[in-house]
Amino acid sequence: MTSTAAVAFAAHGIRVCGVGPGTIATDIIKGAFTERAGMHAILARTQLRRLGEPEEIAGVVAFLASDDASYITGETIYPDGGRRILNYTVPVKE
Repeated sequence: MTSTAAVAFAAHGIRVCGVGPGTIATDIIKGAFTERAGMHAILARTQLRRLGEPEEIAGVVAFLASDDASYITGETIYPDGGRRILNYTVPVKE
């Protein structure tokens, strides 16, 4: 969808980029994973072994909206702590 929209809107000077965040330390997530096992399952599949912070996602979005990213379109950036590269296949170790 990002690529298709980027092609469709490029002639109008509109860039289209996607952001695919990992598990971010929002109030909802912090409340949902109060039990140790749930949080362990998430962090075991996240290379950086921590939740992301909302400010880290905001920084990516701010960059994409800035002139510094003026030659980027049709791309999706994954600020996910390395979770996507594991393809969710790493076994959870206790």
